[in-house]
Amino acid sequence: MATTSDIRKGMCLEHNHDTYIIVEFQHVKPGKGNAFVRTKIKSLTTGKVLDHTFPAGHKVQDVRVERRQYQFLYEADKRLNFMNQETYEQIDIEREMLDGVQFLKEGEVCEVLFHAEKEIPLAVMMPQYVHLQITYVEPGVKGDTATNTLTPAEVETGAEVRVPLFIKNGDLIKINTETGEYMERVKN
Repeated sequence: MATTSDIRKGMCLEHNHDTYIIVEFQHVKPGKGNAFVRTKIKSLTTGKVLDHTFPAGHKVQDVRVERRQYQFLYEADKRLNFMNQETYEQIDIEREMLDGVQFLKEGEVCEVLFHAEKEIPLAVMMPQYVHLQITYVEPGVKGDTATNTLTPAEVETGAEVRVPLFIKNGDLIKINTETGEYMERVKN
């Protein structure tokens, strides 16, 4: 058992007969009234994100999880196959359990959250940033870079990302997997 003062981003908890992960939280102490914790929690079974407010000092049932490194191998029938890099054990995970799946390429190492007591996978966490190669982008016109204009580009996984006009086919770029935004061009 934990209290609301123990709530942190990434913490897993049991709530309403489901397992949730804390996406965002904010401790609030208003001028009048009691303190509370405002949270965004994501269901690890359905993927729904809920806004929930806990009163200060409220007891929450935390779930003990283990984080393990798994490498993505391939996708078959909307299921993703991952391999543990230490034991070579393979697991299948539903595509919906992964945020940012459009940026996942073969060989990418992800963190899989396992329920410690039940030994079942709860969620797959993509790395915050990935490096992907541009496969197609419309060429920019010389002199057209005075403004911070973005153009759609396709990366090697088939996802579309908006990039600056100076990016060319074959360039390697850094992408934020949480927001899907272009971060920078990567030097080879």
